[in-house]
Amino acid sequence: MRLPTPVACRPSRDGRWKEAAPGGRTAARPRDTPTDLDYLQDQAGRKMDGVTMNLSTSSAQPSLFDEDDASVDVREPVLMSLNPIYFDLIWAGEKRHEFRRRFLTGQSVRWYVYLTAPVSRLGAVIDLGPAVVDTPQRIADIAEQARAGNGASVFEYVQDLPQAFASPIQRVVQYPGMPLDQLKVELGSFHPPQGYTRLRNHPDLLSICDKVTVDSPTREMTVHGH
Repeated sequence: MRLPTPVACRPSRDGRWKEAAPGGRTAARPRDTPTDLDYLQDQAGRKMDGVTMNLSTSSAQPSLFDEDDASVDVREPVLMSLNPIYFDLIWAGEKRHEFRRRFLTGQSVRWYVYLTAPVSRLGAVIDLGPAVVDTPQRIADIAEQARAGNGASVFEYVQDLPQAFASPIQRVVQYPGMPLDQLKVELGSFHPPQGYTRLRNHPDLLSICDKVTVDSPTREMTVHGH
């Protein structure tokens, strides 16, 4: 039986092993035929593509310090006075907006509440949604929808203005609070605000307000969902 002629291989100038044709001539592989080196290079390329893909995917993940994080509190802190009668109406579900002649627009507010006499105490926090700004009659209509008969008194309060403000009450939290005498000791002097005070402009007063909220709440309630 005649054995088949062995095929010899030898390296070419480019480092690839090529089969030697009968007679000693080297038979070059067709250009589209992969070699072992081609396979290794292809696998290496696939791994690098995988690394690049993973890096691109990870870079798309949100940052832990994303400025748009919903958990970041962007409410504007203000201090305002409130008659205890109206404060009780909130808890009774009959007061769902805070009506003002002048107020902030286009932003949510954290209202630190000073309850006037006979309570005379800084003792609550109310979260307000962005104010509805409209004509006095439209603002009075909002008041009437919440409590029958209240529209007339709100209209009388704002009728001389081109526009008035109705801020939806979202949440109310009551604390043990700080009485007027202690506020005067802590701050040197204290006068209950007639309008609203932007607390970012008064860091000492803001610090006192934050101090009040360290205690556990005595009661809390969601009014308008947000």
